[in-house]
Parts: sequence; C-alpha cells; structure tokens
Amino acid sequence: MSNAQQFDTRPQGEIPVESPLAYSMQRSGAPKAKAGTKVTMRERPFLGQLTLRGGAIVLDEALREVVGLGLPGEPLGLVQDQAGERSIQWISPDEWLLIVPGGEEFDIERRLREALGDAHFAISNVGGGQTVLELEGEAASEVLKKSVAYDVHPRHFSVGKGVTTVFAKATVILRRPSEERWELVVRRSFADYTYRWLLDAGEEFDIAVEN
Repeated sequence: MSNAQQFDTRPQGEIPVESPLAYSMQRSGAPKAKAGTKVTMRERPFLGQLTLRGGAIVLDEALREVVGLGLPGEPLGLVQDQAGERSIQWISPDEWLLIVPGGEEFDIERRLREALGDAHFAISNVGGGQTVLELEGEAASEVLKKSVAYDVHPRHFSVGKGVTTVFAKATVILRRPSEERWELVVRRSFADYTYRWLLDAGEEFDIAVEN
C-alpha cells in the first residue's frame, strides 16, 4: 500500500474535455431516429473504469464493503447494481473490470486499497483509455452478428454475460446487461473505427445515434 502512487485522473480545472467519439460524430455524422429505426447507438463517455487483479475472496470482500457489489459468481459473469450505474465483469480467472459513474473511481480505488491492506492485488485506472458504446433495439443483435466473432444468439449469450471478443479487426469487451441492450467497452484508439463500422452495419436498420 505504501509503495502505490495514486493520482486523480479527473482533477478539477478549466481544461475542456471531449469524448473519444466527439470528432467521429462530427466527421461521420450522427443519424437521427426515423420511423423505421430498429437499433440505436449511444456513447457513455467518461465513466470510471478500474481493472482489478488478485484473489477472488479478498477482492469480493473489499468490493462488497466499498461498492456494495460482489464479484460475479461464475466465469463470463456480469453483475450490476439496481440502477445499472455500477458493474463488475469477469475478464479472466484473476481479473475483473469495475465500471462506475465518472468521478467516483479515484475515491473507490483509494478505499479499495485501504480495505485490501497487505493482500496481493493490483488496481489500474483504465478509464482514460476506454469508452463504452451502447446498442439498443430489436435489431441490435443483428448488427452484432455482422461485427463480432462470438455467438450472440440469445440461447448462447444470455443477459448478465460478458466476453472479450474480436470486433471486425479490433478487440472489444461485449456485455449484455438487459434483453435489448448491449454494451461494447472499446479502446480509445479503436473508438472511431468501431463507430464507423457500426454505422455501416446498422444502415439497413436505419440506425440512430443519440448524443
């Protein structure tokens, strides 16, 4: 704990910030909803994202104390609070992704480090390098079938599941928090590519973009 250097990645100041897709929406456009729109895309920028690594038992106890959520009970699991604002996703046998409202991550990291004490763990703030895209609507899964290598059929990809998979020629974390809503956690460097791909894949469904 004493050797960990912590700093707030969201300090207060006058420096303007833009989401990873701000330029993409200006350059490639953001189609409005039409009568035939069957899928809607929106960005959820500036969320707090922490990668957690360590033993499941100690991390679970610390998370329940600090965030009020425990680790998913099985591989590929995704748990979220009642409001859907905070979530924890299984990434690998000793790695999880915690997503919280923007601005909470620094305090949560500090409190987790205090709760974990001398346990063997690692916490990395990755929110500055990733953004979240949502796809919602009856054709959301059809757009994903064109885009990802993983089987997104409802019988195989149930609500409360999340995987790391290939998206076109990039990599995303794909999650399904509800029946008609999907989330893609995308690296900032692939955000424009992913956005333009989804616009093209969703064109036949009159895809709309909500700012």
